[in-house]
Amino acid sequence: MTSVPCLSKIMRTLLTDTADAAARATHFVQRRSKLSGAVFVQTLVFGWLANPQATLEQLTKVAALRKVYLTPQALDQRFTERAAHCLLEVLNAAVQSLVHANPVVAPLLGRFTGVYLHDSSILSLPNSLAGVWPGCGNQATPSSQSAALKLQVRVELSSGTLDGPHLQSGRTHDKYSPHQDMHHPMYTPLPQGALRIADLGFFSLSTLSHLDAVGVLWLTRIQGHAVVFDEAGRRFEPVELVCQQATLQQKEQLEREQLEKRGKRETEQLDLPVQLGASVRLPCRLIAVKVPAQVAGQRKRKLRQDAKRRGHNLSRERLRAAEWNIFATNVPQEKLSIQEALVLARARWQIELLFKLWKSHARIDEWRTANPQRIMCEVYAKLLGVVIQHWLLLVSCWADMWSEGRSMVKAAGTVRQYALHIAAAFGKIARLSEAIRTVQSCIGVGCRINKSRARPHLYQLLLDPSLTLGALA
Repeated sequence: MTSVPCLSKIMRTLLTDTADAAARATHFVQRRSKLSGAVFVQTLVFGWLANPQATLEQLTKVAALRKVYLTPQALDQRFTERAAHCLLEVLNAAVQSLVHANPVVAPLLGRFTGVYLHDSSILSLPNSLAGVWPGCGNQATPSSQSAALKLQVRVELSSGTLDGPHLQSGRTHDKYSPHQDMHHPMYTPLPQGALRIADLGFFSLSTLSHLDAVGVLWLTRIQGHAVVFDEAGRRFEPVELVCQQATLQQKEQLEREQLEKRGKRETEQLDLPVQLGASVRLPCRLIAVKVPAQVAGQRKRKLRQDAKRRGHNLSRERLRAAEWNIFATNVPQEKLSIQEALVLARARWQIELLFKLWKSHARIDEWRTANPQRIMCEVYAKLLGVVIQHWLLLVSCWADMWSEGRSMVKAAGTVRQYALHIAAAFGKIARLSEAIRTVQSCIGVGCRINKSRARPHLYQLLLDPSLTLGALA
């Protein structure tokens, strides 16, 4: 676990020594100036962390906390390409500082050497930045993203360790993520016995086969066009096999109900041994759980609306697939039941919630200017801010989040409330540690979430996976 004094050192080194070095390396600072690289970075990071919509005048007040007095016009003139490069250098250094919390005490997570969640998110940028971060389109197609930034993030659920955000152009496919592409310079292999949970964008049979070979476990949704083979060697599409087996199961269940005179039907669930891939033939389990009719109806309506908007024909197979949650995993049945697999599949949404927290609350995709260089400065500074915010959550409430229940949104709000208090304490390590402990205490007292029977929270499900029977379908 990263202690408060250790985190204080990491933060102070990053936002002083590293920031000053980056300012010199990028020639943002070429001579002695009251606005050093450290003061500039701290001003933007904590100013926008405290108030994501802060004006230039409000930012100058943050600089005044470090005894540097500027006019809004003077600060505005410092938003240059070199300033953006300086902030990017500091952000890249922050990403390599892996801060971690005390591991969560949950039996389900303890079965693995780590539960790693992968995902990416896109930030749309003005067309003027297409040369810096090219998107998926071009200037001739205004509806497409001609400039976009992709954030690649990996979170280890037990310790909360944040690996990212690694920045890529918006047009880069997820298979080239530093968390997936073994040839990427930032690629870090997962430890043996770890569990990898990723979105469909990361679905790759070659990757899953490699992970299986090196002893890494995985749980993933299956792409609709994937191929599976049953025990008899017959070839199916996943939903085709699921529907066939479900029909057989329904007949057997109906016969049992008639014999035992039971009127209540069990939730339709399947756990089938299959081989995944036409050429790879990767042995794994196919887990399928039928969703309630109301949920299936909502999914089908969305599919029809999307097909109508795109002018596509909607196949019967896609409509049938909407009735099921279908996963594949190489975790043995004795190590992971269907209910437990569903809990871990739901845990993947934590990284989605992290992106939502960054966008809805830290507003990393919003700015108050048309100046492209100032936009890039703001984006990089806000990303630095959410990384530091995450570190503060790790030392304050991460373990409690999964044992007693803590709201990440409320905790992040507390960090923003005390952001300027932390900025003012940057002069000395002891004062900075004291400021972090203040945040720690405030989050410890509040930010709780109550238990729910109707819709159990993830921390409840990690402690009692059987609650999935009434919650995850």
